[in-house]
Amino acid sequence: MGVMNGEVELNVPASKAWELFETNELIKKVNPSLLANAEYLEGDGRPGSIRLFKLGSGVNKYVSESKQKIEEVQEEPRNGVLHMKYKVVEGELKNMYDPYTVTFSFRGDEENNKCIAGWRAEYQPLSPSVAPPEKAKDVALRFMKAIEDFYISSNLLATNCN
Repeated sequence: MGVMNGEVELNVPASKAWELFETNELIKKVNPSLLANAEYLEGDGRPGSIRLFKLGSGVNKYVSESKQKIEEVQEEPRNGVLHMKYKVVEGELKNMYDPYTVTFSFRGDEENNKCIAGWRAEYQPLSPSVAPPEKAKDVALRFMKAIEDFYISSNLLATNCN
């Protein structure tokens, strides 16, 4: 099984980055060219929920959608970390890797309004010709950096996410 990790520093408190990530109405506004839509098909974001991501025009030639089953959620900061772990159950990534499990995490320094956004994939290519998911990593890290841009440029968080 392969493992790939990446992280970026954000000038956003971990709690605010987490709110953007877990709230469908907000996450789909972060960067529509990367993520056009997000919705819970079953559940509300807790373990066992099914979430569908429809990717935007900037990446949909690689992956157009990803249906995910949420396996683990840490909504209360434990050791300063918030995270969501899910397994891809449908979509192009499922056709390349099985299993394909991703963890998004936000650990931070709330006093200084900063956090480290992390991405981790555990995957098994379905054939030797399938490359490691570098594109998925790059898109995920670009998207997490877009969370910072959205947070800084938007009054939405100040009014709706306190």
